Amino acid sequence: MRLRHVGTVGSVLLALGALAPVAFADSAPGSSTAGGATAPVNISVTGATGATGATGASGAAGSTATTMPSQPAVITEPLAPIVLAKGESDVLSYDGPVFVQEPGGVIEPYVPPTTVASVSGGTVAGVLSAGPPHLVVPGMRAEVVNGIAAAPEEAPAAVKHIIWAANAIVGRPYVYGGGHASFISEGYDCSGTVSFALHGGHLLKRPLDSSQFMTWGRSGQGQWVTILTNPGHAYLDVAGLRLDTSAADDPTNEQGPRWRPLRPANDGFMVRHPAGL
Repeated sequence: MRLRHVGTVGSVLLALGALAPVAFADSAPGSSTAGGATAPVNISVTGATGATGATGASGAAGSTATTMPSQPAVITEPLAPIVLAKGESDVLSYDGPVFVQEPGGVIEPYVPPTTVASVSGGTVAGVLSAGPPHLVVPGMRAEVVNGIAAAPEEAPAAVKHIIWAANAIVGRPYVYGGGHASFISEGYDCSGTVSFALHGGHLLKRPLDSSQFMTWGRSGQGQWVTILTNPGHAYLDVAGLRLDTSAADDPTNEQGPRWRPLRPANDGFMVRHPAGL
């Protein structure tokens, strides 16, 4: 019985040989025993050739890396204009976010000071300040908020301090010669106003008159600060605002140190700027 099973297995293997992918060439004769007789079995089977494997797909080409410039772009245009753009309004208005820089550099949302009616005992409740707050607005342009200027957040520290210092004398009367004997004065003239502001930015140690400003600093328009001067008058353009005692091209027509819109033109004035600004 066992041998019959072996013969049966051999027949099965013989039948499967045509499907086998491996070739059995010139196999040695085998034998199968049935009823005591030996039956010779000669097997020579060649299996079918296996299918050729598919060629693998090529990988996708990698993207070309973007080459970054080795040096940052050089700013060639002034950041702060000195001429009112054509069609631009000469009315100073701003309704965007305003912040205040507290001592120590902490910046918080600005809440304008308020004053309420007297309470019992004659005490006036309100938020009092020893001086104008150091206002800050986003971006690179200064803005006028409640009559004083807010420095642009992205301006250098010296520019911010020029603006904050000038706020302390905004609204003072025009006084010929004011601000020249000392930076501290009840009123200021044109060059005294410019001198006070630049002193606040630690750029000037003593007041100068308009003629002296014609040779001060560097020639040409500055990136942030520009002095416009001639023998009879001087004013300052800083971060897109004009600090001037003259009401020329200002619809408010107020005299004395004020923040004003830029002029449509600056004919007749020499243009100077602090080095680096």
